[in-house]
Parts: sequence; C-alpha cells; structure tokens
Amino acid sequence: MISVPRAAIRRCFSAHAASYPSRTHNCGALRAEHADVPVVLAGWLLPQRKVSNALSFFSLRDAVGATQLVANRNSERSARTLDALAAVPTESVVVVEGSVRLRPQNARRSSDPTGDVEVLIHDFTLLNPACHALMPFLPSDPSSIPNEELRSRFRHLDFRRSGSLLSSNLRKRSEVAHVVRNYLNEEDFVEVETPLLLKSTPEGAREFLVPTRVGQTSVESSTPNVPRDSTTPPPLFYTLPQSPQQPKQLLVASGAVDRYYQLARCFRDEDGRKDRQPEFTQIDLEMAFVDWGEKQQPTTGVAPSDDKWRIGGREVRRITEELIRRVWRKAEHVELPSSFPVMTYYEAMSKFGSDKPDTRFGLHIQNLADHVPQSYRENLSNRDELLEYILVRAGSPGEDFLAASNRISLDPNEGVDRFVMRDGDATLSWGRETEALRDIGSQYGLSGLDVNGLNQHLGLRVGDTLFIARRHMFSGGGSSALGRVRSRIAEAASELGTYTPSPTPHFLWVTEFPLFTPASADPENQRAILDSGDDKRILWCSTHHPFTAPMAEDVGALQQGEFENVRGQHYDLVLNGVEVGGGSVRVHDADMQEYIFEKVLKLSNNEKASFDHLLHALRCGAPPHGGIALGFDRLVAILCGTTSIRDVIAFPKTGGGLDPLFKSPSTIPDAILAQYGIRAR
Repeated sequence: MISVPRAAIRRCFSAHAASYPSRTHNCGALRAEHADVPVVLAGWLLPQRKVSNALSFFSLRDAVGATQLVANRNSERSARTLDALAAVPTESVVVVEGSVRLRPQNARRSSDPTGDVEVLIHDFTLLNPACHALMPFLPSDPSSIPNEELRSRFRHLDFRRSGSLLSSNLRKRSEVAHVVRNYLNEEDFVEVETPLLLKSTPEGAREFLVPTRVGQTSVESSTPNVPRDSTTPPPLFYTLPQSPQQPKQLLVASGAVDRYYQLARCFRDEDGRKDRQPEFTQIDLEMAFVDWGEKQQPTTGVAPSDDKWRIGGREVRRITEELIRRVWRKAEHVELPSSFPVMTYYEAMSKFGSDKPDTRFGLHIQNLADHVPQSYRENLSNRDELLEYILVRAGSPGEDFLAASNRISLDPNEGVDRFVMRDGDATLSWGRETEALRDIGSQYGLSGLDVNGLNQHLGLRVGDTLFIARRHMFSGGGSSALGRVRSRIAEAASELGTYTPSPTPHFLWVTEFPLFTPASADPENQRAILDSGDDKRILWCSTHHPFTAPMAEDVGALQQGEFENVRGQHYDLVLNGVEVGGGSVRVHDADMQEYIFEKVLKLSNNEKASFDHLLHALRCGAPPHGGIALGFDRLVAILCGTTSIRDVIAFPKTGGGLDPLFKSPSTIPDAILAQYGIRAR
C-alpha cells in the first residue's frame, strides 16, 4: 500500500514508473452478479464524499462508466488506505484493488448501470497525480462550466468533463463507421485509400497547398545559403484533396475495382463559415456500370413529389438508402421506409425555396403570377422572373407560425414585402403598397390591379400575414428570398415554443439540378474570383463539379450551347432540411468531358492539361459510372442530437479554421521556407 505524505501533495508529483496491478474490469462493467468478486479497477479519481470520520465514498471513472468506491477505518490498514486516498488530488489516475459488494437496498440506483454495487477498497496505486495548479477547470466540477473557447484550448480535459457527451459521441461515431464498412463489404465494395498529396486542379473551391523540397534539393546542396534568383527552380506544391473525386473515377475506369468505398479525409480552405471544418470526413462511394436513366420528353411545370427517379444512378440510390437504413436501425433503433421520396430541384425551389427543403412543416411558397393581370404576367415573362408568396394564416393550422412571422426581421436587400392584414382597409390596400407589384406594373398603371379579386383568390382574412417576392426564373443557387424567410419563420416559432420540429427523420432525394451556374452567383468559387474582371461574357461554373453528366434528354441542349437549360444527373440526399450527401452519374465520354472543359467552363490550356490523366482514362475505355459522398461528420452529429459537427470530431478547428489546442496554423522560420524555394514577404 502507498502512503502519501501530505507535504508531498502540495507539489506536482512525478508519475508512477514501476509495475502495477492489471485491471480486471472497466468502471462500467460491474453488476450485482459480481458480488464478492475481487477486482482491480483503473481510472480517474472523483471527489470524496465523507459520511463520517470512519466512512468515505469515492467514485472512479474511466471511458466506459463510473463505480462507487468505499473506504473505512475498520482496521489499521484500511484507515491508512482511507487517509492516503483522501490526500490524492481529484482527477488523478489510480489503480484500485478491492472486492465487489451489494449496496444497501435503499441506496441502490436503477438508473445507473453500476448502481447496485460498490467496491470496498483494499489497496490502491497512484499512477499519475493531477496538478490542479495547471488545470484551468476541474472536469469533475459540474458547477463550473467553462466557456467554449477554454474548452477548445483544453480539449483533453473537456472530454473528461462531467456532463460532457464527447466520449459517447466518439463511440457512436466508431459504431456507425463499423456499420458502414460491414454493409459495403457485404455489397462487394473494395475499400481503397486514395492519395492525400495531389495536384491542384480548377474544380472550384480553394485548396490547401503543401510545399515540397522536390526539385530544390540539388540547388540547396550546390549553393547553400544563396538567396533564390532566376536560376533557382520555382517552388513545387502538392494540394490536399477536396474529395477523392478523380482518383476514384480512375479506379473504376481501370476495370480493377468495380465498387469502391472509403471513409475519406477531405480538405477545403474555405472562409470561416458557421459549423464548417477545413478537414472533414465523408463516406465516399463509386460504382461502375450505373444506368443513365430512361430517355423521355422534357416536362414542364412542377413534377409531383411521388414522381419516379428520372435520372441515372439507381444503383447508387439503392446502396445509399440501404446503408442509411442500417445506420438508423443500429444507432437509433428506428426502421426507415423502404425507399425515400424524390423531388426535382425545380419543385424544391418552387415549393420550399430551398434545394434542401425541410418538409416537416408547411408554409409552402405559391405562385402569385396566375392571379395578376395579363400585362403584369407579360412583364414578368420579359424579365424571366417569377412572382411568389407565402401566406401565414391566422388560426389553425397556421397559428403555430403567425407570431413568428411577424417577429422575424427582413433583409431590405432581398426584396421581400410583408403585410399583416389588420383590418378591412389594409386588406384592400396591400397590393398597391407592394414594391414587387408596383415595380412590374408601373408601365401599365396600378389601376389594372384588382386587389379585391386577389383577396378572393388568396382567401385573405384579417390577421393573416402575407410575404411577397420576385425571383429570377433561372437564378439557380441553394435558396430564394422567400425560402430563407420560410426557414427563419420556423426557427423563430421553435424559439417561441409555438412549433416543435418533428424528430422523425424525413429523408428525401433532390434531383435534376442545373448542370451549370453563372460563376458570379457563387462568391466562393475560385474561378469567379480569378475572372472577376471579365465582363464581356458569362462565365459558367459547374453547379457541383465538372465531371457530372447531363440528363440524357438535355445532351442536345448542351451541344447547342443552351447551357442554362441543361440539367445534371446529380442527386442530393436531404434530411430534415440538412444536406447529408450528394453524388452524380459521371461523364464517361472523353469528348463530352473535353467539350465541358473548353466550351462551357472556358478552361485555359494549362487548366485543361491538369485533367489529362482523367481524359486519357476515359479514352481508354471507361464504363458508365457514378457515386456519392455522404457527410460522415454531419450524419453522426444528427445521430448524436447535436447541431454542431465539432461535438463529434475529436480535435476540431474553430469556425475560422484555427486550432486552439495545437496552435495551428503557425508561422514557419525563413530558413525552413528557403528549403522549399519560398521566400516570406
């Protein structure tokens, strides 16, 4: 037995550096059937609960659970053990030898897995004392909750904090990864690790650059300490992959891997965004010989929500849906539907104002153009604009959202008008006060607007709230102004307590996205930034990435240069308004891929050359193929019931990409930079 002098407790101890008893059980394993069994436990010591001078309780915690320890003064030896253990700082690491005994009946806790038993301490070994002077907070103190910045700086202590769910979240993350691998192995997928050091390609998002001394070594050895000049070769860089997109396509094109998967690490050097991480994990899949859908005539209007999958990639859909079902069955004990509903991008934007619609509540967007005079409709058509509205009714079923609809703030730059129908006069005059209507009707005169007829069509009543806005018919993007209003109303209603989002998982597919988007519509797109000075032509970028295939019936529009009318064989998986994955059928025709590079995206010869390896693979006989990437961090966060993916990542970065724990990124000395042919400014 170890006796610890109190004088020694006042300073930081050195760790135990000798043999010690091996543990027999973890701290969450003991049950009533273990009574009278001798055990050895190891873990972190929690604060003492002193009952009397002769009896004290402690708790010992590890990664699995906690066990109550009992120390008494029934003998001289046990008294020395109690005094010694009481002198050990809380949060110290100890090994305890003892015997299991049942708690008194009135002291048992059925809510605690180990609540029926306790361990009578015979002896202990102090493995590593905790130095409280160095600890910014005590993880075992539930009354002192450190702020997020402090928890981030001391993430290793935050894991141990009382009430923290980080440890259980990581266990669930591991469990989900196990389910994913087991299922994909059943389906004959091959797990392949793709390179993390690749070449920069113009795919859109900013990349992380990794300098290398390749090409600099010979110069260094022959001319040490000589500043770089025109004879020094330029520095060379790898880039960290935004995704394994090209390597996985090459794997499938090779014919050696028919079905590929990987829990892939991906990197994007994005500006600070809420709950984004510069490094993240995705469940990455690719399959050979996926179908291209059935060729059919283009349709107009909104397709019904139960419309069948009209694009290719049905094989990817089947695998993904079964994968999600298995994950939810294991992690949530929930049985999901045998198939998920499908919605086109057109319907999602028209009805919900978002390409990742939350279908758990109503507040559907509707078309107002059908109810205005013909002259107004012609003016809208000439502008390629739509006139839409959201009506929040007083009384059921809109009552849940009425107070919230009047409370939210509107961005004056979004062009949304709000009218609260308070009395008869307001109900009759709202149309003449609407900026959206006044603008499109100005050349015809407001007298042509039949507000009373509009009231009858809309069924307006006193107490209703009406939102009206125009949007461009081909604007693309992820949301419209009314779509953002709809989301803000739901968020405000949830905060007010008048609306509780259903926890039931509502999965759906969104398909038939525009294949191309004006680059100016995406301020994060790197090519838009590089070409921002060019105002002589429309610069198109890929809505998702340049390897997505067009829908079969839109290939003609692609060839004729009608790029705004080309829909892609892309599919997003959405859960309760959150995008959890996206994929597509790929271009497997080298000529089509080259056409997209040259005619649509206007890549320079140097930019196109960075894809030579892919074009060569396509020309050597690549099968039709497609795949999907599911956001692993986001899926696990949803399963853990947290809104932040930082809660399911062991060592996350801040929203701005900083690491408070490891203090990265950091500066590099000039001497080291010189080895890479880089000179600091």
